[in-house]
Amino acid sequence: MGLPEKKQYYTYADYLTWDDDERWELIDGVPYAMASPSTTHQRICGELYGQLWQFLKGKPCEVFIAPYDVRLNATEEDDTVVQPDLLVVCDDAKIDDKGCNGAPDMVIEILSPSTAAHDRFRKFITYQNAGIREYWIVDPDSRTVQVHILENGRYFIKIYGETDKVPVHILEGCEINLSGVFPG
Repeated sequence: MGLPEKKQYYTYADYLTWDDDERWELIDGVPYAMASPSTTHQRICGELYGQLWQFLKGKPCEVFIAPYDVRLNATEEDDTVVQPDLLVVCDDAKIDDKGCNGAPDMVIEILSPSTAAHDRFRKFITYQNAGIREYWIVDPDSRTVQVHILENGRYFIKIYGETDKVPVHILEGCEINLSGVFPG
């Protein structure tokens, strides 16, 4: 399993001791192994990253791509460390050499068969509770994007199809053209 010892609850301090060759997330003290992404996943991620990077060039917000640690409580005792496929951070004070300290402004997860339930349910609740203002779930199979906007502590959803232009609500004037996102 790659974990140094078997126990029921882990923290960020434990996470730092795990094998760097394996990818893990830690949610509420429970470790979750992460599989390598597929080629389709990588193509979608690359296109989304490219469009966001191009828009953000010269602006105060920054886009990051996995693997990149996000410590949602930002302390050594933190029990939640995630590695979203993409994230946007608009507060430079949250960035250090280890990753992001606290909630990013936006997170994008690209579904795969092994992570779909994890991303749709467990991470959805985790991100909502952490106050992440915008959470996208990209579904390569249905070629859709579910955009969750945080309002009064709850996510509200809008769904977009493969030919839509999707406004990024946290970035005024930014639109992602989905016609270039889904391969084939």
